[in-house]
Amino acid sequence: MSNLEDLRRSIDEIDDGILDLLNKRAELAIEVGRIKKQKNSQFHVPSREMAIIERLTAKNPGPFPSESLKAVMKEIFSASLSLERPLKVAYLGPEATFSHLACLQEFGHSALFVPVASIREVFGEVERGLADYGVVPIENSTEGVIGQTLDMFMESALTISAEVLLPVSLNLMNLSGNIEDVRQVCSHPQPIGQSRNWLESNLKGVPVTAVSSTTSAAEIAAKDPAAAAIASELAAELYGLKIIRSRIEDNANNFTRFLVISSVSPPKSGRDKTSLLFSVKDRAGALYDMLRPFAEQGISLTKIESRPSRKKAWEYLFFVDLEGHTDDGNVSAAIAGLEKGCIFLKVLGAYPAAETGRGK
Repeated sequence: MSNLEDLRRSIDEIDDGILDLLNKRAELAIEVGRIKKQKNSQFHVPSREMAIIERLTAKNPGPFPSESLKAVMKEIFSASLSLERPLKVAYLGPEATFSHLACLQEFGHSALFVPVASIREVFGEVERGLADYGVVPIENSTEGVIGQTLDMFMESALTISAEVLLPVSLNLMNLSGNIEDVRQVCSHPQPIGQSRNWLESNLKGVPVTAVSSTTSAAEIAAKDPAAAAIASELAAELYGLKIIRSRIEDNANNFTRFLVISSVSPPKSGRDKTSLLFSVKDRAGALYDMLRPFAEQGISLTKIESRPSRKKAWEYLFFVDLEGHTDDGNVSAAIAGLEKGCIFLKVLGAYPAAETGRGK
């Protein structure tokens, strides 16, 4: 027992030291902010944060996990920025949606999150300067691309400044915690689609209702003992619900990819991704001709998605992700070659690629 007390005393001393160092770091961050304000420099520099995280994780000897170290540093950055002013981040609300969780993962708990009612409003908040950043869903590994987000990129001058890969764990919840009480299931259409097989196997015949968000579903379940929601653990906590079953998603590797939008393009990081939108007339060999410049330049395409342009019959929009940055010679050459045969071409952004192993 005395050995345990000695260990706890040592931990307390280390915690006191961590507290002192955090406050010293905060004082330096305040001074950095003051100098940036004098020089009218950029308030938030994500590339600096990324460099710090990469340096620390590279030299981390353990046993403290590098994934946890990244999360801790994110919170330190968030708290330090809030001493000058909190970052304002618009997202598709309400609170406790997966978009909200993506915001917390990317910007930490000290940012000021602004929930809005639509993807269009997320873009509008950033375009009007009412938010520093916006976070919008772009695709789910099970259900595919979010068309509304692509449509907004057609209209907006904003750029992609980062991406967030959020592991999506879906939970069935109600007031009692008993599956026998469930007479209706409600959620956003995306989680419903992502758990379709589970629902068919375990709640066959129970009506499933699509609502505007997972949080709206949790609100319904909190008021109706016969209703259950498919939502996040955070929603269960906020609305006093009990989780009936965890991880009901049909695909164990269920991720939603979010894009961070802003008016500022990030600098080249060395592990970048570029996203494009382009359109071509529907003709034999059109897509082959469009993709040839990338093959000739040795560029890997990590995603290609098509959808009708909605402007003219038989014209299609293609959403493409490729490895590399627009400042790279081969990427700029490939884009120039692509542009020659396009009706429309727009570079949506060149930004650091999220590390798939980190669940960023």
